[in-house]
Amino acid sequence: MMATGAAARIDYYRRAFLAYGLRMRSHLSFWHDRPEINQAAYLPGGKAFYLTFRQKARYAGPFDAEGVPLLDYRGRLGIQYNPIAIAQYGLAHYNAFLETAVAEHRQACLRQADWLVANLERNDHGVPVWRHHFDWHYRDGLAAPWASGLAQGQGISLLLRAHDLAGDRGYDEAAGLAFDAFRREVGRGGVTHRDDQGGVWFEEYLVAPPSHILNGFVSAAWGVHDYARFRDDGEAGRLFDAAAATMLANLPRYDTGYWSSYELRPGGMRMLASPYYHTLHVSQLEVMGRITGQAEFLSWAERWSSYRERPLNRVRALAHKALFKLRYY
Repeated sequence: MMATGAAARIDYYRRAFLAYGLRMRSHLSFWHDRPEINQAAYLPGGKAFYLTFRQKARYAGPFDAEGVPLLDYRGRLGIQYNPIAIAQYGLAHYNAFLETAVAEHRQACLRQADWLVANLERNDHGVPVWRHHFDWHYRDGLAAPWASGLAQGQGISLLLRAHDLAGDRGYDEAAGLAFDAFRREVGRGGVTHRDDQGGVWFEEYLVAPPSHILNGFVSAAWGVHDYARFRDDGEAGRLFDAAAATMLANLPRYDTGYWSSYELRPGGMRMLASPYYHTLHVSQLEVMGRITGQAEFLSWAERWSSYRERPLNRVRALAHKALFKLRYY
């Protein structure tokens, strides 16, 4: 049963103290790599993933017996499988294999793809999704098992590349099953939200009202873009174009004039991005500019990059973030 209220907050602060205060290895050891753009992805015919994930390929563990990464959330959550981390670990090794041709990277990539094939589950609506089998404290809490548009997108991105690498139709078929979640809105078992203006969003956390987490939206959209180009799928291409238009139309809402927002919280205090996520936003918008050919994405990337160069902006953003954590977590 999911811990709520004071118990959830105590566990959250305990995990944060262990990770940040004592610098102990935790799930953050995996997530907070350097968001480095992968130049190989933009060569003619390039199939490398858009970010290098170079540090993720060097993740020190823990792992299960098959070489699939586990994340240590400490506290009551302990060690868990996380489908997003598994997909990103596989993409990291895919990139490393393209760069080095070292067989171990290929094997590590395919092991993660095998896990994704084996762990694609149908939700209550019969839609195949990857689910997290642990509770997570976000807003009012996410009770296990919960799905994520980010997991769907990153999983599809890996499976399509694994199919290209190994020719195993099982990877391609699983990607096709997973894509169904993008065809459906959240209330029908999918991960897509359509707003009152007809905008198309892919939701990292499936909560109501939707939170529109920016980094999750962008990375999920890359999975849709990959499905369109690897499969030459017109429906996916149109869906990606609609999502890209929604991003551009709403980027001003994420901009504070000195920093970027992590999400579009409906009411209450604005949630700013941490320094890591702000840097990730910059890289993601540059990638979007390259994928779409739309210079406006690059202009936003330059604008947000310039915010980081001003020490006062960084101090102001960190102070705001600390107040937000105290108020909501």
